[in-house]
Amino acid sequence: MTTVRPHHRIIGGSIGTFVEWYDFLIYSLSAPVLARHFFPASNEVASLLGTFGIYAIAFFMRPLGGLFFGRLGDRHGRVPILSVTVLSMGAATMVMGLLPTYGSVGLWATALLLLCRLVQGFAVGGETSGGMSYVLESAPPDRRGRWVGVVGATAFLPAAVAALFVLALRNAFGDQGYLTWAWRIPFLAGALLAVVGLWLRRRLDDPEEFLEASREAQHDSPDRPSRKLRLKSITTVVLLISVMAVSGYLLSSYFYTFLVGTARLGATAALLSNAAAIVVVFVLLPVGGALSDRIGRKPLLIGGTLWLLAGAYPAMKLASSGTVAGAFAGQVVLAIGIASVHAGGFVAMLELFPTATRYSGHALAYNLGFAVFGGTTPLIASALVSGTGSTLAPAFYLMAAAVLGLLVALRTPETRGVSLRSAADRDRDREAPAERLSSGN
Repeated sequence: MTTVRPHHRIIGGSIGTFVEWYDFLIYSLSAPVLARHFFPASNEVASLLGTFGIYAIAFFMRPLGGLFFGRLGDRHGRVPILSVTVLSMGAATMVMGLLPTYGSVGLWATALLLLCRLVQGFAVGGETSGGMSYVLESAPPDRRGRWVGVVGATAFLPAAVAALFVLALRNAFGDQGYLTWAWRIPFLAGALLAVVGLWLRRRLDDPEEFLEASREAQHDSPDRPSRKLRLKSITTVVLLISVMAVSGYLLSSYFYTFLVGTARLGATAALLSNAAAIVVVFVLLPVGGALSDRIGRKPLLIGGTLWLLAGAYPAMKLASSGTVAGAFAGQVVLAIGIASVHAGGFVAMLELFPTATRYSGHALAYNLGFAVFGGTTPLIASALVSGTGSTLAPAFYLMAAAVLGLLVALRTPETRGVSLRSAADRDRDREAPAERLSSGN
C-alpha cells in the first residue's frame, strides 16, 4: 500500500468538500437570478420563495444519499465512494448551467432545475461525512479536532470563493450580461472543479483505522452491536445540528439575498461583506478545532451556542442598517459563534460513532439534521421577513435554534480522548460517555 503523507490526506479530504460545497452553494448565491429565469416574472416574492423552496427540497435527498453512500463507504472503503460523490455533484452542477429557462420551455425549466438539485442533494449526502470520516481516521489522536476543523473550514470557503467569482463576472460582463447569460459560468466551472477533486482523491488510500475495523467486521456476527446504527448517537447528532445548520446557512446561503433585497445594500457591497465574514469562519474554525483538542469539544459547543443566543439580535440589527460597515460587523458577530459551534460539533459528531458504522451513521444523522434545520433556513428566514414585515425576524429563529442546540450540547458526552483504535475498542470506550449522555452529566 502506498504511503500517503498527512498533508495529502487533509488536502484529499478537504478538496472534495470544497468542490461539493461550491457546487451546492452556488445555487443559493444565484437565487435572485435563478428566480428570474426559472419562475414566472409576475411575482418576484413568489419566484424567490419558489427558488428557495427547491433549495430546501434538495436537502431531503441528503439523508437518502448519506445512507446509500455511507453503507457503501463502510463496506468498500472511503476513497472509492468519495470519488463517485464528487463526480456526481460536478455533473449535476454542469447540467444546471446548461438548462433552458422558463421563458423558453415554461414549467419544464423549473422541473429540470429541481431534478438537478435532487441529484446534487443525493451526492452531497455522501460527501461531508465521508471526507470528515477519512480525515478523522487518518489523524493522530491528539490532532483530530484540528484536522477535522480544516475540513469543516473548507466547507465554508466555497461560499466566499463563489461570491468573489460572481462579483468578477458582474464586473467583466456588466450586470445585464451577468443576468442574461454569464450566470451560467459558475455552474459550468463546477464540472472542472470536480475533475480536479477526482484527480486528487484517486491518489489517496484508506486509513489504517478503517482497514483494521474492516478486518474485524469480516469475522463478526451481523448482529454484533458495533455493526448496527446507534439510535442514541443519531438522535444526538440530528438535534445538535440545529444550531449549526441554522447559523451556518443563515450566513452562507441567506445573507447575500437579505442584504440586497431587505437591507437594500448594493450587490457588490453585499457580496464582499458576506465573503469577508465567511473568510472569518474559515480562519477561526481550524483554530477552534485545535482548541478542542486541548480543552474538549463541549466547551466550544456550549460557548458557541451561548454566543449566538446573545448575539443573534444585535447581529441582524447591525446587518439591516444598510451600511457596509454594519453589514460586515453583524456578520462577523455571527461568524465567531458559528466557528466555535462547528469546531466542537464537527469532530464530536464523528466521534459518537464507531469506525465500523461511522460513515453511514454520521451521514444519516448529519444529513437528516441539515434537511430539517439547514435546507429550510433561507426559506423560513425569507418567509419570516415577508410575513412579519420585520427585517430582524430571522434573529429569533436563530435564537430558538441556539436554545435547542444548547440543551443538546449540555447532554452530549465529551468525546475528546475517546479511543478510535478499532471497532471493538470503540464500543468499550463508549460505555462511560453513553452513561453520561443518559444521566445528562
